[in-house]
Amino acid sequence: MPSLNVELHGTGSPLLWLHGFTQTNSSAHVFTSILAAHCALATPDLPGHGQARDLRGNLEEISDLVADVLPRTPCDLGGYSFGGRVALHVALRHPEKIRRLILLSATRGIEDIDERRSRRERDERLAERIELIGTDSFIDEWLAQPMFEGLANDEVERNARRRQSPLGLASSLRLAGTGTQEWLGEKIESLTMPVLLMAGERDEKFLREAVAMASDIPGARCVVIANAGHAAHLEQPDAVANAILEFLDEANAQ
Repeated sequence: MPSLNVELHGTGSPLLWLHGFTQTNSSAHVFTSILAAHCALATPDLPGHGQARDLRGNLEEISDLVADVLPRTPCDLGGYSFGGRVALHVALRHPEKIRRLILLSATRGIEDIDERRSRRERDERLAERIELIGTDSFIDEWLAQPMFEGLANDEVERNARRRQSPLGLASSLRLAGTGTQEWLGEKIESLTMPVLLMAGERDEKFLREAVAMASDIPGARCVVIANAGHAAHLEQPDAVANAILEFLDEANAQ
């Protein structure tokens, strides 16, 4: 399978950051700019998105692609939502490559088999919706969800999402949506690297998930981002970036 397209910014300790669904490696510019001022930030396009629009893969295959672009020596890895789920899979499948793990608005998956099947069916309907109405209209519907109500009307960010391939986004939902993900509840207890879990205070579902994951991962830290919903790094880029940098600095001092 082809290698992922990666953008590089900044110098210093390497950090690979994985974007969310409908985003690309150039999304969340304010947030990534803060990180890039303090570290060597690498941001790949994930399959179905950006320049990887024609790549296809499930979560395991995507995590292996991400592992292939990581440095030979262990580095820091983080991700948001879909990217956070990918990052978690990388850490579980390739723990020797990860020095520290950062998860924002991420999830272990869905434990109940029937709920998981329902989520797959919902994602299939969403995939069909994208193919039917096109990316332009779908992005407006996607960002109109309550989980994104705190987002400012950033036309640059929104227009970048609108340029995504409808077939690429549909494939991402079908192959790597939450409904396709196996339940990782027991597996995350095996993580031994330092882990930072974050969620916005208004994102109740993912805040509960972050707290639960932090209780299951030895030594993990959970940070709640004030005045933020699901896309906390877009709503409060300084707060999220500073929490990450503080976590990395403290881990360096240990």
